Amino acid sequence: MSIFEIGAFLIGLSALFGYINHQVLRLPHTIGLVMIALAASLVVIVIELLSPSAHLLDTVTGVLHQIDFHETVMRGMLSFLLFAGAMHVDFSVFKSRSKAIALMATMGILISTFLIGGAIWALLHLFGSDMPFIWALVFGALISPTDPVAVLGLFKTVDVPDTLEAKMAGESLFNDGVGVVVFTVVVAIAAGGGADGGETGVFEIAQLFVTEAIGGAVLGLIAGYVGYRAMYYIDEHNLEVLVTLAVVMVTYAIALRLHMSGPIAMVIAGLFIGNKGMAAAVSENTRDYVQKFWSLLDEILNSILFLLIGLEVLVIAKGVDHIEVALLAIPITLAARFISVFIPISILSRRNTFTKGAVPILTWGGLRGGIAVALALSLPMNEYKPTILTITYAVVLFSIIVQGLTIKPLVQRLVTDGRIQDTEEPGAA
Repeated sequence: MSIFEIGAFLIGLSALFGYINHQVLRLPHTIGLVMIALAASLVVIVIELLSPSAHLLDTVTGVLHQIDFHETVMRGMLSFLLFAGAMHVDFSVFKSRSKAIALMATMGILISTFLIGGAIWALLHLFGSDMPFIWALVFGALISPTDPVAVLGLFKTVDVPDTLEAKMAGESLFNDGVGVVVFTVVVAIAAGGGADGGETGVFEIAQLFVTEAIGGAVLGLIAGYVGYRAMYYIDEHNLEVLVTLAVVMVTYAIALRLHMSGPIAMVIAGLFIGNKGMAAAVSENTRDYVQKFWSLLDEILNSILFLLIGLEVLVIAKGVDHIEVALLAIPITLAARFISVFIPISILSRRNTFTKGAVPILTWGGLRGGIAVALALSLPMNEYKPTILTITYAVVLFSIIVQGLTIKPLVQRLVTDGRIQDTEEPGAA
């Protein structure tokens, strides 16, 4: 199939499944797409079992194999989704909660990575697998970051106080970037990716982390400023939309070429243009055009991403391994998430007061999504990849469907007079 035909296939299915969800299921759009796509995938598998001569499964998976999920998400869609998400974050609220966000996006990620990695390693050995600890740690690194695409989608259907929303949005945006860097480092160690082809040394690990994380942040700041200055001197909404689009695509391409963190660059650039740029560089008419353009693009790409998550079961099903460990990984991941949220908040609580219900909501609302699946699919082919992929997909499906559908009732249980009791003091982290 040509690129145009593949695009037509994805957009057509997204529109069809979206229509079915809107008319019949009436679930949140992205969750509805995942469930319908998953149901359609299971129907294809059943038809294949009942009538193997139809070769329906081979036909559909043949199309999906032409869509490199990792390349599509990590080297394409993610740049637009992160920029669009960061653009809509209020930096003033974000800045006042920066300590909590920074701690959860660094300490929290590392805590979760080692807790999940250790637990999964022990569990696999209990079930007779000899997966090395470092490869279990790879799974911990890819599943620990919450997915900003999934988390930001929550705010379209769930009413959360500004203080808590800032933490959830900020943490998901930044821990995605940090998480990808941690994942890259751990995979390099696991695969023995040193410069000389041998084992990765401490210096190389430090250099990789600095280049990815700090390099990405600096690149994003430069790109945001360049875009802001370009928009400041013109007042033509179509051109200014084009400028923002250029900032995203050129910056992400440079990040990939220089081995810097594209996700971190996108978040920084999005925050800069979404706050400084929208406030000081554009007219009200242009602001409306730019925001509507990115909102529409975000919705379209979200639809395609969650459709692919549901359809990807057709590709993953052929290599399902250790399904029992995959199911047990769900409570393990949630427990690690709780601990990785509880510890940073407990540390900061000595000086700050947090929103009531922050820990349970941050725990249950820390969704995993397409980024985790994309990272798992990007792993080098070896005997451990099918197991990691199976566990990842199980956790992601549970996260999107079960957690995504039940977070609203959880929030409502913590509501008093229609709102969560917001006890956070001004200037709190």
